Amino acid sequence: MKWQKYLLTMLQERNEKKIALAIDTSTNEINQELVQNIMKLFKEICPNTILVQADFKIRQVSSLNEADITYYTHGKSSYTDVLEWAEKEEIDSIFYVTDVTGYFYENLTIQSEVFWLVPDEFVPKVPFGKAIRIA
Repeated sequence: MKWQKYLLTMLQERNEKKIALAIDTSTNEINQELVQNIMKLFKEICPNTILVQADFKIRQVSSLNEADITYYTHGKSSYTDVLEWAEKEEIDSIFYVTDVTGYFYENLTIQSEVFWLVPDEFVPKVPFGKAIRIA
């Protein structure tokens, strides 16, 4: 329950900011019930959160209410498109549900707060931002 309280507090502190929740859809080996519960929390606390579904490219950008997540099995993931999109859209905070095994351009400049929500026991070192184990 520790990560849930931490995430709840973070969302409450950012309620008036522009927030995006990105879901790495490159694999269907993710705990889909966990993702649904995270989406439900975002809906309740920050209902204006923008949902981004992406693998090696952005698949869909929508509101949380219109969300129907489609997962793929190829395992290829890149964070570059989502992070560049967040900069262009002036997103204040982006929460990215991923195992952090994807690719990103090393010279990518990020102004948004980035929180990597890792649904795994192992949390790899993140390139920037803060990793939060949600397993």
